Amino acid sequence: MRGPPQKVIWIVLSPPPIAAKLSAVTKAAHYPGNTVSAPARGPLPWSAALLGLALCGLLAACGGGKQIVRRPPPSQPVRVWPHVDPENPGAANSVLMRAFSLVGTPYRYGGNTPEGGFDCSGLVNYVYRDMLALSLPRTSRDLAGYQGPRIDPMRLAAGDLVFFGSSGNVSHVGIYVGEGRFVHAPSSGGTVRLDRLDGPYWRDHYSGAKRVLRRN
Repeated sequence: MRGPPQKVIWIVLSPPPIAAKLSAVTKAAHYPGNTVSAPARGPLPWSAALLGLALCGLLAACGGGKQIVRRPPPSQPVRVWPHVDPENPGAANSVLMRAFSLVGTPYRYGGNTPEGGFDCSGLVNYVYRDMLALSLPRTSRDLAGYQGPRIDPMRLAAGDLVFFGSSGNVSHVGIYVGEGRFVHAPSSGGTVRLDRLDGPYWRDHYSGAKRVLRRN
């Protein structure tokens, strides 16, 4: 004979607050097989700290903050250099061939020979003297004042001298070879080389040209 039904009482325990859980983990938890409480948490390892910083940076980047976009400076238009026949083609060809043969010669301040090296005006002097027995002024400033007409950039011909400087002062000279290019001895530590008049530095510092090779 069955007795009266027994009542089942369910006791629902609410979970402890999150803070209480974290406190319990920190203060009362222990390692398996050990009854010693877990050590209190110290500073985060450096790897975790770096990861946190990286995540903060990522969240900041994704948050739609103002970003600075740097645009490259506008490029200069490329000039088309017309071919202009030199007034003395034979002399101009001799000058060009000798100038090209000296490409790679080391720069030396005050130098004027292939063995000792060249500075800019020393190179010009050597080429014209060696090939044409033509004596020219020694410095770039004096070469700019040498007799002969000034040439418009679009009328440059092989063998013309091109000058560079700033604030009205000439400080560099080279030999024009055609197609917007010139041979020169640029600077200490460098060598005689071929450059373009439209190069970033040379275009901004171009100061004029002179024609020293004239008709016979």
